[in-house]
Amino acid sequence: MAGTSRGGGGEAKPRYSRPRGTQDILPEESHVWHYVEGVIRDICYLYNYREIRTPIFEHTELFARTGEATDIVDKQMYTFSDRGGRSITLRPEGTAPVVRAFLEARDPGLPFKAYYLGPMFRYERPQGGRLRQFTQFGPEAIGSADPELDGEVIALAWDLFGRLGLQGLTLHLNSIGCPNCRPAYRSVLVDYYRRIPYLCADCRRRLDVNPLRVLDCKQERCREASAGAPEPAEFLCSECRKHFGRVQGFLSRRGIPFVLDGHLVRGLDYYTRTVFEIMHGALGAQNTVCAGGRYDGLVEACGGKPTPGVGFALGLERLISTLDLEGKLPAAPPPVEVLILGADERGQAAVADILYRLRRAGLASDTDYLPRSLRSQMKYASRLGVPLVVIVGEQELAAGEVTCRDMATGEQRGIPLEGLEEALRSLASPYVHREVVRRS
Repeated sequence: MAGTSRGGGGEAKPRYSRPRGTQDILPEESHVWHYVEGVIRDICYLYNYREIRTPIFEHTELFARTGEATDIVDKQMYTFSDRGGRSITLRPEGTAPVVRAFLEARDPGLPFKAYYLGPMFRYERPQGGRLRQFTQFGPEAIGSADPELDGEVIALAWDLFGRLGLQGLTLHLNSIGCPNCRPAYRSVLVDYYRRIPYLCADCRRRLDVNPLRVLDCKQERCREASAGAPEPAEFLCSECRKHFGRVQGFLSRRGIPFVLDGHLVRGLDYYTRTVFEIMHGALGAQNTVCAGGRYDGLVEACGGKPTPGVGFALGLERLISTLDLEGKLPAAPPPVEVLILGADERGQAAVADILYRLRRAGLASDTDYLPRSLRSQMKYASRLGVPLVVIVGEQELAAGEVTCRDMATGEQRGIPLEGLEEALRSLASPYVHREVVRRS
């Protein structure tokens, strides 16, 4: 085979390995992803956010214009020139592509409420919950500056985690002001940090281009320096104070607890007012499960008219790790409801026809395609964990029936071939996850 080579002892050794910072989600693991993605789609349906699918690569300028002075743009983007000489970047995040699609749509209507769910790419050091190819979910609401919409986006995240059964979460909340009040804060912040001689090289550069990013630095010395830094809330204008108060009121009325975090920032110039993170203490240093905020300057940065927006993003890998820590991962369902086994040569010849009938009737079913004895096939069925096994042999076919074995109880019964589909449907429980597609 092209992907393997033979080593000593006759054992097959892989010739290729997956790239660093990526992972394979094997069939026995995919049910977890189906479950989490299903809950995400259900909660978005309830909140009237419809799915949007954008290309996994965009023109580099889209991210460069909207993410200047960020680690993503400076260090982490997968950028290359295509055959036409155009600079192309694998998307490192989902918000900018959604805004670009919004601007290109003929008449998207306002408010524009959509969510994305798909792979993103960042070149960074792989660590717990962080990969170079990772899966990100995010809802985006564009077109309204109403603080109730900020609250709705946060409530969507909180409800999502609640449906997944997560506990131990803390919502951190802050306001970083608007273009009217932020310049005064920025000036004071720069003056404060200029007096700190031991800032890292990145933060010294950030002071000239985006000083709020210094508050978000993960270097220990910079974190110590930031502990005494002035907070944005001290400089909010009256409109921003009113907006932030209404967001807090929305959350309080709905029983969503939060912690005011005066040093929480998103760090990008297009972010305004509300910013938030939801954290889980058991995750260690990388403890943010989801983060977002209001980005009233992003549409304009992408070439559109000034248009407000708000949203958040969460990585599914980290979310699944959090569910695993809390023991909230779902058990793997059986791969099929019915396994059809041929007891002898004549029975094996009849298996294909029976499989066709059952699948046409909507019953998930399969057979053992390896040349094994019935005893070995039963062991295979036990390993799979299928609930029902149907045995077909010369004796059964002569009687016009099959033998059905309940693998949990060991009970066996004969079932006529006539009406087999209906009989098995009444016996089979809905073990196999079936995605329900709701159409808006």
